[in-house]
Amino acid sequence: MISLNHLEYFILIFVRISGFMVAAPIFSMRMVPMRLKVILSLGISMAVFHMIPYTGLNYSTAVEYAIVVITEMLAGLILGFMANVAYYILSFAGQMIDQEIGFSMVNEYDPITAGQVTVTGNLYTYSVLLMVLVTDLHHYLIRAIVDSFTVIGIGGVKISDGLYVLMKKFMFDYFVIGFRIVLPIFACMLVVNTILGIMARVAPQMSMFVIGLQIKVFAGLAVLVLMVMFITGVCDNLFREMIDMMKQTLPYLGG
Repeated sequence: MISLNHLEYFILIFVRISGFMVAAPIFSMRMVPMRLKVILSLGISMAVFHMIPYTGLNYSTAVEYAIVVITEMLAGLILGFMANVAYYILSFAGQMIDQEIGFSMVNEYDPITAGQVTVTGNLYTYSVLLMVLVTDLHHYLIRAIVDSFTVIGIGGVKISDGLYVLMKKFMFDYFVIGFRIVLPIFACMLVVNTILGIMARVAPQMSMFVIGLQIKVFAGLAVLVLMVMFITGVCDNLFREMIDMMKQTLPYLGG
């Protein structure tokens, strides 16, 4: 027989894990059925409920319990968003690359974000998602949210004001990683534009706009083919930043 206090305790566990599933990488995808998310959240919540010792909750009214529920939901959402924010830099890098090559006019519908993304952005996003599944990083994400209950007990969530400072720091790191991804394309396009400028002065009767558009496409595709071998390094940097961000976020959620 489960008492009312244990049921309330289980609901708080389920709320934090559900918030994480809504915002975390892989699990937050639109292509993942909502029923699967609910079943997975329930399964993990039941396992956590039997793993961590029960502690009494400090509240006296239904309003105070509702506040505890909201804070637990925010804790899960923040942890999931901090892990998922790494993927936004891939779209940024892909958009910058396509703008240099000339593919920015060609957009695709992304079922994950339900928005328009560029071709190269889709390439990097799905490549990294594939690496996540191959390296079992999604298992680490599940372990991370489970371990958060040992760091931050149920009802002990207190969001610190310094969280935005941590977010600002990691956003700077992500932009650095994004520009590192785009750097080979920037270098290649600089050489191509220099050559086109020299040709425009030597042979002004040639249409550099028509010739340059084709040269940029072929040169950009050649560099992208060479950059495929560096995708593992990109994934390694993103995964390291993702793990560090989740670890450093937990103290700011514990007050």
